[in-house]
Amino acid sequence: MKSNYQEIERSKAIKLLQESNPCFYGAKGGHYFMRAPRPFVLTDGTKNLYKSIREDVIEYFSKNKISWWGGSKPTGHVLSSQIACLNHLFLIRNDKSAVMDILRNISSDFVDVLRIESDEYFDGYIQFESVSINADLREGNPTRGNNCTSIDALILAKHKDSSVWLIPIEWKYTEHYNNQDKSKEGKENVKGIERLWRYSELIKNSTQLKSTENSCFYYEPFYQLMRQTLW
Repeated sequence: MKSNYQEIERSKAIKLLQESNPCFYGAKGGHYFMRAPRPFVLTDGTKNLYKSIREDVIEYFSKNKISWWGGSKPTGHVLSSQIACLNHLFLIRNDKSAVMDILRNISSDFVDVLRIESDEYFDGYIQFESVSINADLREGNPTRGNNCTSIDALILAKHKDSSVWLIPIEWKYTEHYNNQDKSKEGKENVKGIERLWRYSELIKNSTQLKSTENSCFYYEPFYQLMRQTLW
């Protein structure tokens, strides 16, 4: 089932492309997606990124070995949340004042923002597609942006009590979810059984996740929030 908001945004983007609006830098729609050409998918995915950050973003992903959603290059899908997150936040990753403004909108208790130095290249005050160093969630070797629990964007903040906080940002654009139970999925429930093995004991031992019925954590978007909380 499609959401009204998703269809509104899709139609808006198609209209901009048809009118050759400069926001897409002359890109054309019609690239293949889900086995068919789609008017809302750019033939040149790099033009989905703001021109002023394009080269830096691509180099940041390449040198930090981060996977792109849907392929080995920036997706041309104009409703991509990964692209939207980068277009909004990448430019300010080294602007401490701007990142502090984001924190102040969360809470006035944050007094400083710290540079995240775990990126091998282009460290800043915002990190993208963050993952654990260790396989604490039983998901195998964490790979940034691919097949594991990751954080779209991450800020490291200092609280007024001198504690240091991880501030995760989960970026959504037009996502919508059905009522599928992720603990009951796959042929003969193979995927569901694997998920229960990975997370059930971690949920039980968590001091942040509290519920008498853990099944609620296996429905989106709570499934993502559960994994990120455990992370």
